[in-house]
Amino acid sequence: MKLHPAHFSHQYIFTGYGDKYVEVNQIRYEKNLIVLPNRLIENWPVISVSELEIQHFENLLPHTPEIVVLGTGISHQFPHYSLLNQMAKMGIGIEIMDTKACCRTYNILVEEGRQVAAALFI
Repeated sequence: MKLHPAHFSHQYIFTGYGDKYVEVNQIRYEKNLIVLPNRLIENWPVISVSELEIQHFENLLPHTPEIVVLGTGISHQFPHYSLLNQMAKMGIGIEIMDTKACCRTYNILVEEGRQVAAALFI
């Protein structure tokens, strides 16, 4: 599916998605990644949602996102509650959804000017 978000200069936004890929600024990605409005972290080295730990988010923490939208692939899966607890203690909200919903939600939050990060399982 192609997304038609408003144009943002020098920001990373999702421009499409489908089975086993997402497009960021019209470039196709087929591996897990993290997307922030001003940075893209390719090949996020995470295998499964159940194995997620706070260390997997170290690359995005210096960017101080107020919220992380976690795209868990085709289905909606929750990480261990300890991760959610650690993120909350750091003042970072986390929303969990399937990856397609994550792409749409991220674009809306970027358009609103929010400090958001999308962490995606493809």
